[in-house]
Amino acid sequence: MAERPQRESAYVRLARRLRTAILRHDYPDGVRLPTEAELAETYRVSRQTVRRAFQDLVAEGLVYRVPGRGTFATPREEQYLRQFGSVDDLMGLSIDTRMDVVTPLHRRVDVDAAGRLGLHTDRVHKLAFLRRHEDVAFCHTSVWLPPAVGRLLEEVTELTLPGTPHAFTVIGLLDQRLPEPIAEAEQSITVAEATADLAGHLGCEPGRALLRIDRVYRTVGGQLVELSVSHFLPEHYSHRVRLRRSGTPTGSPVAHQGSGPSTSK
Repeated sequence: MAERPQRESAYVRLARRLRTAILRHDYPDGVRLPTEAELAETYRVSRQTVRRAFQDLVAEGLVYRVPGRGTFATPREEQYLRQFGSVDDLMGLSIDTRMDVVTPLHRRVDVDAAGRLGLHTDRVHKLAFLRRHEDVAFCHTSVWLPPAVGRLLEEVTELTLPGTPHAFTVIGLLDQRLPEPIAEAEQSITVAEATADLAGHLGCEPGRALLRIDRVYRTVGGQLVELSVSHFLPEHYSHRVRLRRSGTPTGSPVAHQGSGPSTSK
């Protein structure tokens, strides 16, 4: 039997809701976020839970606190910042980024991808896209899907039309169509050189060192449903993980991804 996903703490859930609202620009410059008391009443949590959520957002640089006035969203200018602490956070990429298909969904033979997905066939579905924020391409991603999973997306017309940005994620589309939800992703981060094709998409010179992030997604039942390989320019990505000693209360590991003009870094 597959292990159940670990239940999140109340402050982690609250921090995610506030983070999403901030990324949607619900609190533009000068607009105060709700107070601890207001949030505690709205979400039926303790003020300590709200305080802990705010602490995380302050540490991430998403908000700042003014004594006697309240908590405000930090002006981001054109910088892009997102926390990835769960699969839900990855699905939330559609909030403020766009997916620009460069290789439409199609069927092909790929022995390596099929092996990583644990398939008994060499056939997979594949697509590739750019992830954009403020019209800046900050990531190129290739996705491979098992045949049965790929067929679930063949009806999504947008995945067959290259060059037009769309506000969704592949795992978000899959989660709506799979018989059981996506529960987890195994991730690895390595370094790779930019091929001529990747360099053209990301606007860098061939041979440039890129960060490569591989993710394999599983459903709650343990089924492998997607392999994705993403390439980032180093100046558009940073990674941070909170480590704890064994025996202490655990929190969600976090990774930060940033994208924007180099002058805003």
